[in-house]
Amino acid sequence: MAGKGFLASLFVAMMSLASLVPGHASAKDADTWKMDRRSYDLGVIAAFAEMVDDNSKKLAFSAVLPPAEASAIFQEATRIAKESHVALYREPDLIVTDLFPADVAKGKDVLLIYKGGTLDEYLALKRKKAELVKSGAYTGKAREEIARQLGRLLSYSEATIDTVMKKNTIRE
Repeated sequence: MAGKGFLASLFVAMMSLASLVPGHASAKDADTWKMDRRSYDLGVIAAFAEMVDDNSKKLAFSAVLPPAEASAIFQEATRIAKESHVALYREPDLIVTDLFPADVAKGKDVLLIYKGGTLDEYLALKRKKAELVKSGAYTGKAREEIARQLGRLLSYSEATIDTVMKKNTIRE
């Protein structure tokens, strides 16, 4: 049976995922839980760091953060990542795919939580998308595959990728 800490972390992680999907709870809802935003964001990072460390997830995203808020929590987030044996990458230009609303991170930062070569895979996917856009080939199956590859990096099942993509109606 899973430990209480893991289950609590999983709950926080799921709430963070819901914040990326339109029509669900968001980080703004943290106020209704009598929780300050900083604690919420660091809790999400801690939960995802644990999941990445134990290989439940390959890559995780923090909540989307205004740059000033990302700066304010970065030192503590780095400490959490180090204690969890994972790494952080501050992404000011999150890849936009059909997986999430196009404007979900516009003008905001996201902390990528990963270990090993996962950051290289993410950055390669961004480059691949940019090349497709530049060549005019970012359409149809190629466009869908970029979103699916991002979903796989996030350790989503194919069914979850399908569901999330169907719900996303705000595309670039």
